[in-house]
Amino acid sequence: MTNDATHKTWSGRFDEPVSERVKRYTASIPFDWRLWRHDIQGSLAHARMLAKQGIISTEDLAAIERGMAQIAQEIESGAFEWSLDDEDIHLNIERRLTALVGDAGKRLHTGRSRNDQVATDIRLWLRDAIDEIRSRIRTLQTALLDLAEQHAATPMPGFTHLQVAQPVTFGHHLMAYVEMLERDWERLTDCRRRTNRLPLGAAALAGTTYPIDRWAVAETLGFEELCRNSLDAVSDRDFAIEFLSAASLVMMHLSRFSEELILWMTPRFGFIDLADRFCTGSSIMPQKKNPDVPELVRGKTGRVYGHLVAMLTLMKGQPLAYNKDNQEDKEPLFDAVDTLNDTLAIYAEMVAGIRVKPEAMRAALQEGFATATDLADYLVKKGVPFRDAHEIVARAVRAAERQGVDLAEIPLTTLQQFCPQIEEDVYEVLTIEGSLAARAHIGGTAPEAVQAAIAHARARIAQRG
Repeated sequence: MTNDATHKTWSGRFDEPVSERVKRYTASIPFDWRLWRHDIQGSLAHARMLAKQGIISTEDLAAIERGMAQIAQEIESGAFEWSLDDEDIHLNIERRLTALVGDAGKRLHTGRSRNDQVATDIRLWLRDAIDEIRSRIRTLQTALLDLAEQHAATPMPGFTHLQVAQPVTFGHHLMAYVEMLERDWERLTDCRRRTNRLPLGAAALAGTTYPIDRWAVAETLGFEELCRNSLDAVSDRDFAIEFLSAASLVMMHLSRFSEELILWMTPRFGFIDLADRFCTGSSIMPQKKNPDVPELVRGKTGRVYGHLVAMLTLMKGQPLAYNKDNQEDKEPLFDAVDTLNDTLAIYAEMVAGIRVKPEAMRAALQEGFATATDLADYLVKKGVPFRDAHEIVARAVRAAERQGVDLAEIPLTTLQQFCPQIEEDVYEVLTIEGSLAARAHIGGTAPEAVQAAIAHARARIAQRG
């Protein structure tokens, strides 16, 4: 092989070198260097299979293992020299390996292509990323459960259309996000299963003539299944699209929670306060305490959505099999993983620092006739058809509005003018605590139901890991 720095592994086919502009435009090493551990991991598994099958010698394998160990040390220490001339992570490592161990390094690529090599690297990398993200989801869920347990009986308004609807507890509200995150965890777990399939052995697109053992490589690398069609193995990125879809849903859930945190922090609500370390001030207004972290989560959610759309667009017009378009799969994937990891990590810390203001939550409940549905249910239990009960309560609410009082403050004689079936026991259902306690079923807002939901969630997390 020539020592010319501009030499390419395919240069024998061309009469002139690649232009500098094209070299910069087509190189992926500025971002795909992140795959280096997985590239070495996959290469070693491939080399060991080649030696086991008698395709390369044991001496070549020993040289490759020795060279890869040195390369890993050089990269970790920062001594490795990345070259734009070598275009990508695969050629950078292969070129250095050949420089270190000679012909053994040249034999490593026997029976494979960069097409199935990069597909394997990405799956290995994403598999590790999914495992880290799932762990971070568990940490955030635990923080939510801890806070929910403290406030399983703290009343707050439940909203529909951002209007006070019915009493719930703050713990019950938090548990909604625990459930959302559980489905996110399940989606990522399912996505991992489809990601965890081995493309290596597909070579460029048609497989290889060498007597390879794909299952041996899969077992070494921890893959559960093989990609069963060589064309599909090298060309599709649906596993990455599926991940970005799951990641977008996680961010959507966190963005919804962020919107609530932002609202709850305003003086108009005053339900919570975030720790100072998650907020910033104003350069001109000294009184301001801005919830920058939740606001950024809302913004970064759009960023992750954009990566999903970009990847779908990238793939939509590609004929089989591999095309250079697929080089554009990495940056959206890398950035989405980074964004989601950072968001989950900071969110867990932020939730742990939330200070709740129960008095403001209770005051808000007094303003919206939150127990009106309880009064309707009370009438139904007295034999009034629900639609009639609905109309009766609506008239009672209008009367309370005119008087500027809550339903629980209307005298019994006045309530009986709306419906004679109303008796003294009505005030038991018109209180906030009575409304909460009446919903003690699974998924309900009663403090005991919330405590049961917390215990169930903790057991589920312990069982699933």
